[in-house]
Amino acid sequence: MGKKIIKTDLAPAPVGPYNQATQWGDLLFISGQIAIVPADNSILQGTIEEETHQVLKNIGAILQQAGMDYTDVLKCSVFVKDMHLFGRINAVYAQYFAEVTAPARELVQVAELPKFVNIEISAIAAKKAS
Repeated sequence: MGKKIIKTDLAPAPVGPYNQATQWGDLLFISGQIAIVPADNSILQGTIEEETHQVLKNIGAILQQAGMDYTDVLKCSVFVKDMHLFGRINAVYAQYFAEVTAPARELVQVAELPKFVNIEISAIAAKKAS
């Protein structure tokens, strides 16, 4: 067993020396995703709801490339520029993760994020046994 790099054109290309995700056995480690639209590599300039949807769509594309889906996510790390957006982010997040089976998570306010976006989310997932 070794490290496998996961790449898809349906999620943004990395903006630095890292990969979209790495897989080790059944575990998938997804790098922090921001609201970049993969089709043209542009930053989505919209509401926090629109940004959060784009981030979670990017994560979904990476999960799919690895043969997984949102139900395989074990943990998310959410970084935001403004803690006052917590409720609005949660409303979108709940559309991707059912409350009873949602992954573990922390949501942390930070001073700045790459490309000066408002939200970044990374995730760890594990493939279900077949």
